[in-house]
Amino acid sequence: QVQLVESGGGLVQPGGSLRLSCAASGSIFSINAMGWYRQGPGKQRELVAGITSGGITNYADFVKGRFTISRDNAKNTVYLQMNSLKPEDTAVYYCNSQVRSSWFAAVENYWGQGTQVTVSS
Repeated sequence: QVQLVESGGGLVQPGGSLRLSCAASGSIFSINAMGWYRQGPGKQRELVAGITSGGITNYADFVKGRFTISRDNAKNTVYLQMNSLKPEDTAVYYCNSQVRSSWFAAVENYWGQGTQVTVSS
């Protein structure tokens, strides 16, 4: 079993910044990739950013240079630095991890419980 714990969410004014973190623990042989998704009120969950264990990153178009994803493989932790936040960024942000529990195990997706980000004046 793998557990993902997010932190860093909160209330911030438009134009402000937040830094989210997600730490993975449990039965982990390897992590192929980690990423951040978000789900706003009445919206479908969408990809925000992802990063492979090798450091290859992928961003949603709406980030437009505002967000930066990074990771610490030794700590099985992924971060999301969010700058120039907008009200439309308001959502529950979920950490996702693609994990193999052993060499012969298939990759499985795990999700954190989510952390609320509210951008409002």
